[in-house]
Amino acid sequence: MSRRVLVVEDETPIREMLCFVLEQNGFEPVEAADFAQGVARVTEPFPDLILLDWMLPGGSGIQFIKQMKQDELTRQIPIIMLTARGEEEDKVRGLEVGADDYITKPFSPKELTARLKAVIRRTVPTATEEVIEVQGLRLDPVSHRVTVNEQALDLGPTEFRLLHFFMTHPERVYSREQLLNNVWGTNVYVEDRTVDVHIRRLRKAISLAGHDELIQTVRGSGYRFSSRF
Repeated sequence: MSRRVLVVEDETPIREMLCFVLEQNGFEPVEAADFAQGVARVTEPFPDLILLDWMLPGGSGIQFIKQMKQDELTRQIPIIMLTARGEEEDKVRGLEVGADDYITKPFSPKELTARLKAVIRRTVPTATEEVIEVQGLRLDPVSHRVTVNEQALDLGPTEFRLLHFFMTHPERVYSREQLLNNVWGTNVYVEDRTVDVHIRRLRKAISLAGHDELIQTVRGSGYRFSSRF
């Protein structure tokens, strides 16, 4: 599945060039020509990454990032800032408000794609198709198989997605609402207690060799996947 990249750039030739390079490299570009359009384009299905110009009609790239970071649903989307400004102070400012990387114009298509792929690798662990293993519990995202010491486990599709999310986001506490948004999606109406039911099912399915202890209940907060007991 190709990664969606939102390109927020007011200069048409640059925006078109960026979209062309993205398409050539297997990405799915989404265009926005100003601040308001950019904000409006950040809807489901959310982009996997945002390429954001520093100065835009209607607002700055810095304001755009601040707005993204305030929303629970968009704060995790990685952002690369594009700018003609090469001053170190500006780069630092962009990174401080939450940009993940910085490219100064002019740049080559090769540099752009290399940075895009590096940021996606670094910030979107669920995008990887690599096998994940924790203490003998092994999940293969491509074949949708979960095994413990070579023995296959029987997991439903929701339990599989839940385990995949946990294994790619370890050592962090997630509320029921955050789990619902990340695993079920924001357009689906599911009660909070549904999370508890699937957590119970998942724990039971991976309890064969004691891996149910990896999914910890954090009282009053939610759940955490951790190998630290």
